[in-house]
Amino acid sequence: AYHALVDRANLQKNETLLVTGASGGVGLAAIQIGKYLGAKVIAVASSPEKRAFCQKYGADEVLDYETEKWKEKISQLTDKEGINVVLDNVGGICAEPLARNMAWAGRYLVVGFTSGQIPQIPFNLPLLKGFSIVGVFFSSFAKIEKEKYRQNMQTIAQIFAKKQIRQAIYEVLPLQNAVQALQKIANREVLGKIILEV
Repeated sequence: AYHALVDRANLQKNETLLVTGASGGVGLAAIQIGKYLGAKVIAVASSPEKRAFCQKYGADEVLDYETEKWKEKISQLTDKEGINVVLDNVGGICAEPLARNMAWAGRYLVVGFTSGQIPQIPFNLPLLKGFSIVGVFFSSFAKIEKEKYRQNMQTIAQIFAKKQIRQAIYEVLPLQNAVQALQKIANREVLGKIILEV
């Protein structure tokens, strides 16, 4: 989340950040780092419980994937300016509506496809709205930009030590329960992260 928002998006104070899959580990980290950087954060999650959880971790506003009228709601939440940065963990059906609601010079961060569907965004949208589609592949970043990765980890440790971000641990399970942990993730039960203890 830090690499995405700082290195790839250059998220600025007072910009609007929208996070999909916001109640998961990356999503919750993005909410907190977005707030740390001074952004207004909109969290998108699939249930009232998950949306309340996002607010507990700092989201200013929450949206429901299925029932919201995206255009009207985002227009209202952004004073008709659109979204400056989208951090999209989900892909699927929400990608195109979000692309249609980007602000000028916005950054659409492609982080993953937990919906199982890789979206097809019409290329006229980034052309007309002047926004960038930016890939965020953390494992390649960590291998290729080792020094930057090390610096980022030091910065995150300092932010964490000052209690400006916090962990969201859903459950701690013994390593032999890894299959059970993965099933909980697949069932979309997990809020935050599951820890496997060796």
